Amino acid sequence: MKLKLHRYQLPLEFEFTISRGSISTQPSLVVELQHDGVSGYGEATANSYYGHTLESMSNSVLECRETIEAFQFGRPQQLWQELQPILRNDSFALSAIDLAAYDLFGKLKQKPTFETLGLAWENIPDSSYTIGIDSIDKMIAKLKSRPDWNIYKIKLGSKQDVEIIRALREATTATFRVDANCGWTVDETISYSHQLKELGVEFIEQPLPADSATDQHQRVLQESALPIIADENCLVESDVAKCAGLFHGVNVKLCKCGGLTPGVKMLRQARELGLKTMVGCMVESSVGISGAAQLLPLLDYADLDGAVLLSEDIATGVAVDASGHITLGPGSGSGIELNSKAD
Repeated sequence: MKLKLHRYQLPLEFEFTISRGSISTQPSLVVELQHDGVSGYGEATANSYYGHTLESMSNSVLECRETIEAFQFGRPQQLWQELQPILRNDSFALSAIDLAAYDLFGKLKQKPTFETLGLAWENIPDSSYTIGIDSIDKMIAKLKSRPDWNIYKIKLGSKQDVEIIRALREATTATFRVDANCGWTVDETISYSHQLKELGVEFIEQPLPADSATDQHQRVLQESALPIIADENCLVESDVAKCAGLFHGVNVKLCKCGGLTPGVKMLRQARELGLKTMVGCMVESSVGISGAAQLLPLLDYADLDGAVLLSEDIATGVAVDASGHITLGPGSGSGIELNSKAD
């Protein structure tokens, strides 16, 4: 098996702001694995919050080149198990390799990736479209530029969060979900939840900082008028059980947990614990989105609009239409084909 790396600067349609900062381009690393003339692709994007850069992720992958290229290609889980001890401190790089391995495995077997995971393409939820923090007028303009989506995910964590939702509600009857990205206090969360429920918000994602005390999470769980979904508190497989009793559901992001191999386990465990399930994304291309979309049959909620937020994509794969409906791309594996390659 051969390993290749492709580095990109993905341009965003709009500057994207959350409670921690803003970006207008997104650095992205695409891992390509080749075997018998067939290529599989996986992606991880740089993230300052978790300390991953294009250089650090590239170096992590290249540390594994010998192991990867010597691997007698079998099931992706076997490669993940070999690489995890090496990449225990770089889940982003591990995820990109794992996604590429699943794409390649499915293509070689001429089966879609979800089928190789033992799933059926049934009960597929729509994706939300994310609107980053901005002035109220600009947030309304962003919503109106994508008027047909059934679900909007609104990034909050400003001084006027309820006012933002109230203004956006006047522009659409669609479902709202809000994500505070650790930006609220306990009292703010409880107070906002009652107001947001009246404005048609479905749930709140990660209102408190991840390191908040257990009793703070418990109070929010008990007193919130809306379901609370964990994100920054649910990074790896061992976190799922910890979220039971503190959250109503979990948002699994593959770059944080290390790929599809642990991701599918986390979602199945969450369902066993009675937690709602969600898969989210970073701002990323159709490479990463197509890999993550293979888990849709296990989800209650989906936030897979990463490629839609770009002004130009680098790949084709699953399609997310103007309402948020997700359809499979042609071909087997995760259906990924690169449009362009960059160094």
